[in-house]
Amino acid sequence: MHRRMSILALPFIAAFTLASSAVADPTIPPVAVAPQYDTTHVYVAPEQVDNFVQAFLGTFGGKSTPQVVATVTPTPSSTTSQLLQTPAGTVSLFGFKTPIPYPFGLERNGYLVRDMDVAVKAAKDAGASVIVEAFPDPIGRDAVIQWPGGLNMQLYWHTKHPDYQPFETIPENRAYVSPDAASAFLKDFLSFSGGKIVADDSNASAAEIGKPGETFRRIEVRSDFGRMLVLVSDGHLPYPYGYETTGYEVADLQQTLEKAGKFGVNVLVPPHRAGNRQTSIVQFPGGYIAEIHAVSK
Repeated sequence: MHRRMSILALPFIAAFTLASSAVADPTIPPVAVAPQYDTTHVYVAPEQVDNFVQAFLGTFGGKSTPQVVATVTPTPSSTTSQLLQTPAGTVSLFGFKTPIPYPFGLERNGYLVRDMDVAVKAAKDAGASVIVEAFPDPIGRDAVIQWPGGLNMQLYWHTKHPDYQPFETIPENRAYVSPDAASAFLKDFLSFSGGKIVADDSNASAAEIGKPGETFRRIEVRSDFGRMLVLVSDGHLPYPYGYETTGYEVADLQQTLEKAGKFGVNVLVPPHRAGNRQTSIVQFPGGYIAEIHAVSK
């Protein structure tokens, strides 16, 4: 075990050097708006939409925008669409009535940008691949980009600028990447977002990703898009780790889980301590998996 961990540490050391020196690229203009415009994309079967809405809002509070039926892809499709806005995070919820055109459903979240054309160019200049070119939707424009490591994100822009209340606690975008891709992902995303690394632990307890007794590299990033937790993994992850794309911070984890249970939310990983937080992983009706945590003050 010690020999294996020392070998795994080699790419971590190289990645640490590169990432720690990574800074925003002054040639790439700022495109982010604010953290409250980062929305997790959740796709559920149409018959599960109402159950998911009830469970998500019952767990975190907040409200939903009116449900509409629209085409939100560049090719023909039909889905229910609504925004669930809570103090702990926002969900863009889709219940497709037709087959979902590729690669939609594989993007983890949507980031509001100031200008779509500028943002797409900035993403490309930073190293992202544009896998869905910008296209119109009923209220603005969208594009889908991919970062090193295979992380898909959607960029969106509204014709009428939205006005959302700031979060009480900013959710974290949980990005699992391999040691091979970590340095490139961090360099490119930091250039695009204008963000910075606020914590980088190459010997964090891997109990946080379901592997007690081992260590892994854990990196916290902050930008005007919000929070990101980069989890550098060898991919040997027990279920359900890796499926949770968003982590939600709450004041009292046990109380939150008790509320969630009343709405049919299943606890997949019981509460346990990981660093300065109590954490759990849950599954909402419709299949959406999320991490929920409370931070020790």
